[in-house]
Amino acid sequence: MTTNTWNLDTVHSAVGFSVRHLVFAKVRGRFTSWSGSLQLSDDDLAQSSVEVSIDAASIDTGTADRDTHLKSPDFFDVESFPKLSFRSNRIESLGGDRYRVYGDLTIKDVTREVVLESEFSGRAKDPWGNDRVAFTAKASLDRRDFGLKWNQALETGGVVVGERVDLEIEVQAVKAAATRAA
Repeated sequence: MTTNTWNLDTVHSAVGFSVRHLVFAKVRGRFTSWSGSLQLSDDDLAQSSVEVSIDAASIDTGTADRDTHLKSPDFFDVESFPKLSFRSNRIESLGGDRYRVYGDLTIKDVTREVVLESEFSGRAKDPWGNDRVAFTAKASLDRRDFGLKWNQALETGGVVVGERVDLEIEVQAVKAAATRAA
């Protein structure tokens, strides 16, 4: 089985999220600095793997004050925990181009398994001769499971920040090298 290394093209990719704010609205954000790679099997994508490292301080919700609060010990505590990471454990084929990627997500000092509902979007050669692949992935998680527990009650009921965080990932990767497995 041939496995190829594909480097994530962060210029043409996005790691985004959304969370409820004041019960009825959503706030969207993204991380602007991250890196990673895929080890893709030519024969069976379910035999592949992925690793990603995210700079926690690169969080961007479009509001400087909110981003500063998210970087504080109330949330990500970027001074003590500068990186978030994801490493796949296994990939399950769901048929067609759909996959379920199981892996360990580490935020702060907490590691939990998350499941990414993923889709292979395709493969092509770009105008410069590079082989590229693309994937999309989605997941939902409870931020409290990762120690992100800050909140504030509203006078009208509910809380300022929702507990569920929805992740939305769009990835392009460029082929780096090929190796032959024993």
